[in-house]
Amino acid sequence: MAENSPVSLDEFDHKILVELERDGAMTAAVLAERVGLSPSACHRRVKALEAAGVIEGYAAILSEKAMGRSATVFVAVTLEDQRRETMAKFERAVAQCREVQDCHLMTGESDYLLRIVIRDDDRYERIHQDTLSRLPGVRRLVSNFTIRTVFRRAASVAR
Repeated sequence: MAENSPVSLDEFDHKILVELERDGAMTAAVLAERVGLSPSACHRRVKALEAAGVIEGYAAILSEKAMGRSATVFVAVTLEDQRRETMAKFERAVAQCREVQDCHLMTGESDYLLRIVIRDDDRYERIHQDTLSRLPGVRRLVSNFTIRTVFRRAASVAR
């Protein structure tokens, strides 16, 4: 399977991905048992999915609440223009902002959508004034605070 090309997934591949999405830290033996394959066949498939770029990596999903982060803010960013160099400068600068968890290039009214997780509402003012408003090329910031997170998941295995 070549990386970044469309990958044909069979029933076992889907089962493997669903199980790994639920618990990426399980042992290979447990994974093999759950999907109905031998450990060696399951291991080969996982390695092939990794090589194909279907599995990009493994990470722990941290509890934002347990880490003392009580609020999520989505910030729509509109740049002064959409020139390649303006966007590149913005992207390099926003990647250095530790408060920004995700950054997405968007279509529609705004150019980027940022997800920021903060300890409390007062701290966001500092992030807005000292960090976000100083990013290169920023013309407008629109902040939306979440009321609560209904659910959160890693990439979903779609069929």
